[in-house]
Amino acid sequence: MAQLSDRLQRLAPSATLAMSQKSSEMKAQGIDVINMSVGEPDFNTPDHIKQAAKLAIDENYSRYSPVPGYPDLRQAIARKLERENQLHYSPAEILVSNGAKQSVCNTVMALINPGDEVIIPAPYWVSYPQMVLLAGGNPVIVEAGFEQNFKMTPEQLEAAITPKTRLLILCSPSNPTGSVYNKAELEALAKVILSHDDLFVLADEIYEHINYVGKHESIAQFPGMKERSIIVNGVSKAYAMTGWRIGYIAAPEWIVKGCNKLQGQYTSGPCSVSQKAAEFAYTSSQECVEEMRKAFERRRDLIVKLAKDIPGLEVNVPEGAFYLFPKCSSFFGKKTPDGKTIGNSTDFAMYLLEKAHVASVGGDAFGDPDCFRMSYATSDENIVEAMRRIKDALAVLQ
Repeated sequence: MAQLSDRLQRLAPSATLAMSQKSSEMKAQGIDVINMSVGEPDFNTPDHIKQAAKLAIDENYSRYSPVPGYPDLRQAIARKLERENQLHYSPAEILVSNGAKQSVCNTVMALINPGDEVIIPAPYWVSYPQMVLLAGGNPVIVEAGFEQNFKMTPEQLEAAITPKTRLLILCSPSNPTGSVYNKAELEALAKVILSHDDLFVLADEIYEHINYVGKHESIAQFPGMKERSIIVNGVSKAYAMTGWRIGYIAAPEWIVKGCNKLQGQYTSGPCSVSQKAAEFAYTSSQECVEEMRKAFERRRDLIVKLAKDIPGLEVNVPEGAFYLFPKCSSFFGKKTPDGKTIGNSTDFAMYLLEKAHVASVGGDAFGDPDCFRMSYATSDENIVEAMRRIKDALAVLQ
């Protein structure tokens, strides 16, 4: 009997997309669902960036671009890295892809051989382990739970390294927790990495500009680390450009060349018009980025205050991104009004969807079964109403 490849059999579907789809189906049935499951800014792309895209269409940017992206965009990214991160990269050390998701996958596919180990601190973004599996590698999960503010320690990193370890995937600010590694914490991790030959770090910095604790710090800044780091970033979160699909890596040129070879075979260069819009996003006024950051910070304060007021939830204060990742394990074993038992965080999230009509994602999908994720990239009114519904729904559990 015909069946899909073993490669696909190893993969799990995306839990965040599955939850979002379920909430969309309920909405289509006329149910008033507040969707807090998807990590997407609710703002529109700023007008000046949209104008740049319209101009690009009029100027006939409608043909294939070079595989690694237009030279002008790569130059704009290099200037951004110099200006904002004090990191010097040439355009040849930058590759533009169809979203930061492809940038992560390109890197994993370019560096990982079957049997290689990739260290991933948990909680993690759902796709990291799946991409490692796709490459034939083995994800090595390091638990960094609620009590340590969801951040891996250098001791944990050292203990997880074996002769087969090739890569560490580090996300800061973090999806799903909003935790941010400070300079001292990153330097301590960098020392461990540098003490092992041929160990690299994929630094996912897509939430760089959504930061509530000051300046973003990159692990690539420390002596010797630029040669060991693959920075992943893009325009989706900072500029509310998720659908434009523009991400990039900044990395040693040999890695960029490898990813370029890979990308040349399965997607080629990203959308030409999106690239011109992204170039303008990086080279024009950055006021819009700060305006959105301030709005996210206000919402962070609001959702933390409301969540702390719900008996049974344990809440930390996220320092970046736009997610809250509360501990909900005190509700496991409780019964819903219709007699079902909440066994885990996926059951918990499903109960909130069915009873409170609020879509969230169980922490099982992120490697932390005690918690669940809510995105507060939505209006203040939605946050207030969603938290009211959740509080009422949890109050009736037996």
